[in-house]
Amino acid sequence: MTALGLVVAQFYEELAAEIEAHARSNIEARDAHVAETVHVPGVYDTPLAADRLARQDRIDAVAVLGVVVTGDTDHDQVVTHAAARRLSDIGLQRDTPVTFGVAGPDMSAAEAHERIEKCAGAADAAIDLTEALPARGQQ
Repeated sequence: MTALGLVVAQFYEELAAEIEAHARSNIEARDAHVAETVHVPGVYDTPLAADRLARQDRIDAVAVLGVVVTGDTDHDQVVTHAAARRLSDIGLQRDTPVTFGVAGPDMSAAEAHERIEKCAGAADAAIDLTEALPARGQQ
């Protein structure tokens, strides 16, 4: 059974809760389980939590969930791109799938709400990668 770590960015609490609930439903349907969940303030904060989870032998993959809504500045671009880059690095450095279920940048809260299922799909992607790749240390 695949053991997942979830990292959930809480800046948009209601959206984050909906994404997490959908992800958990997807995980149960796939006969996998959540070994640990870490709630962090925002998407920019997700890489450290994902790295801590990816270091654990009991975690097969990490799914990162959250929302970054557009504003008056390029902040949404900066946050999303920085987090995505670091999360990709963590997956490669730890030899552990780390998937990105973040709505944004360039989205309103309403548009992000419409993408809840897509964000939650990061849990499915994490399971798919775990099943597709040989176990760590068995390459």
